[in-house]
Amino acid sequence: MAEASKEDQNNPTESFTNPIDKDKIAENPHLLPYAHTVGGAVIKPIDKGRTKGLALDAMYEQSDMQLDQIREQVQLLVEQAENIRQRVDISEKIYQADMGFKPIIGKNYHLYERKNGKLTLSLVAPTEWGRSAPMTFVASVKLLSDHTWDILEGAL
Repeated sequence: MAEASKEDQNNPTESFTNPIDKDKIAENPHLLPYAHTVGGAVIKPIDKGRTKGLALDAMYEQSDMQLDQIREQVQLLVEQAENIRQRVDISEKIYQADMGFKPIIGKNYHLYERKNGKLTLSLVAPTEWGRSAPMTFVASVKLLSDHTWDILEGAL
């Protein structure tokens, strides 16, 4: 018996029998699509359809948000263009009015309508006429640096 134990010690692989079935052992466990040990990370297969669906949803949401920002910017540009067009229309009317002076940029002036319907630009404010103004007040205006007029009070 002593001889048998020495042989077993010298060649331990012959006496060892693996209790795990060879059909249940992976040769390359690192290539498995799932965890191969109890403490391994949980790896779930990817649902490609769902992943694409979520990506499409995120893409649509982001692009809609950006399109809304562009719509707001376009709306602001339209409003600014409309304001400029209105200033040009007002400016045409004021430049057709009678002026006995050269207007200065940045100064306020007053637009009146005579009894004959003709517009007149004046330096005199409506409160400076006294009890009875010789003309009907239309608007107080300011000459801007681009030579358009801005209405401060009243309307054309």
